[in-house]
Amino acid sequence: MLMRTVIFASIAAALATQVPSLLTRTTQQPGNTISANFVSTEDSAPDAPATIGDGGMTRLQADAQGHYTGNFRINGKPVQGLIDTGATYVALNESLARRLGYSGNQLDFRYAVNTANGQTKAAHVMLDRMEIGGIRVRSVEAFVLKDEALSGTLVGMSFLQKLASYSVADGSLSLKQ
Repeated sequence: MLMRTVIFASIAAALATQVPSLLTRTTQQPGNTISANFVSTEDSAPDAPATIGDGGMTRLQADAQGHYTGNFRINGKPVQGLIDTGATYVALNESLARRLGYSGNQLDFRYAVNTANGQTKAAHVMLDRMEIGGIRVRSVEAFVLKDEALSGTLVGMSFLQKLASYSVADGSLSLKQ
């Protein structure tokens, strides 16, 4: 468990330093490789810990590994997501993106991305809305990765920065709109 936490923290730190250049490179050639380390969440618990919501505030309890997961709605569809303050963007896999309504024409996998599971391609999308509890956020940037590179959904700073605040205390993460 400790090793998984250390690996997760290392990947999150690498992601935070590498991904910001991803969107600023508008003329990037398909052959260029961008390092954006996303962690696989396949070992995450299947059920999210309790979410307590009150209007524009939601509180998530840490799971046994100290992670904060929640039941989100993305573009109106239920999705379990892992909060990752070290991730610059929301990251989701291709199967989920298709379930959310993004077609093959909208998923331009032109960004080469290095992940914990090896190299894959990523597509940039704009999520219409993300919700958790009483919090509703519109126009959230996200990257779609191939299914073999990411088994779950990571909720990064492209969502969190649209909130008024977020904080951790006493084993819970509070989100305020």
